[in-house]
Amino acid sequence: MNKKVVIKLGKRCLIISGGDFDSLCKKEEGDFVIACDKGYEYAEKLGLKPDLVIADFDSFDGKVAGDVPVKQYPCEKDDTDTMAAVKHAVDNGFSEVVICCALGGRPDHALANVQSCVFAAERGLKASIVGTDDEMIVLKNRKIVLKRREGFSLSVLGISNKSEGVDILGTKYEVRDGVIENSFPLGVSNEWKADEARISVKNGTLLVIMSRLKR
Repeated sequence: MNKKVVIKLGKRCLIISGGDFDSLCKKEEGDFVIACDKGYEYAEKLGLKPDLVIADFDSFDGKVAGDVPVKQYPCEKDDTDTMAAVKHAVDNGFSEVVICCALGGRPDHALANVQSCVFAAERGLKASIVGTDDEMIVLKNRKIVLKRREGFSLSVLGISNKSEGVDILGTKYEVRDGVIENSFPLGVSNEWKADEARISVKNGTLLVIMSRLKR
């Protein structure tokens, strides 16, 4: 069932997971698309043809198109399907992973998808989860500039035990050369003050979350 997969080195890898369906799952030019199990059903719904399907087929029992390569795993394995897709991206030299349809449903799966992003970030990749109402970005010893998003909160949480040299600028509650630990939610529910928020960490891993505010 496995077929040869042509890898586009250095490109963005778009991973369609099997959480709640989200229409904000868009392929950019040059993306390598991996659908994970039920994510193949979502890819078809989005009109996207995956470059690869990674699955144990416990959540999708339909038929995969004959010209789409498949990597099938047993149900009893250490990696989730999404984690297997992230490892594929890491092993094949991609510079960024973007995961969609990864939230909602079971919270354990959503958290596992965040951990998969941490795995990628700790190996030098840009890593994020995108959705209509939420976006999560994992930062490992780097910086990011975010455009102001009206109607969205902005939170910065510690993932590593201690994140040092943290700057959070352009927000209502600013931090300069601070320390954020994973045992205290110091950075929850910040607010935009400027047109851009500048977030950086010198030593450690942060999770940046933008969530739509619900009235």
